[in-house]
Amino acid sequence: MSSAIPDDIRRYLIQCVPSVPYIEAILLMRDGADAAWSASSLGRRLYLADEDAALLLARLKADSLVSIVPGAERHYRFAPATQELERIWSQLAVVYARNLIEVSTLIHMNSVGKAQILANAFVWRKEK
Repeated sequence: MSSAIPDDIRRYLIQCVPSVPYIEAILLMRDGADAAWSASSLGRRLYLADEDAALLLARLKADSLVSIVPGAERHYRFAPATQELERIWSQLAVVYARNLIEVSTLIHMNSVGKAQILANAFVWRKEK
């Protein structure tokens, strides 16, 4: 079965995108690139608590996708650190709009897979 998600975007989703709110936040901020986003404003748009939105913004900053707006310490703007990140997110915006279910499923399957690997690492084994 052929996928509508290009291989490089699929790899990026698997390796770098931890959740659907993460991708939704970036795409929202990308569409409003001139806006300054606070945890509160982003949280309202994504139906997240302010604390969760603040953690998400911190993660996006750590991933070099947003930067702090000069003079507005707790406000962020879409600002990928490299042209490659800009290219990936431009392509991902199109892929996500056309293949929402497939992209969301890939993200969810990836998180479940990581959780299962972690759970398996802590399985108690009987001594023989």
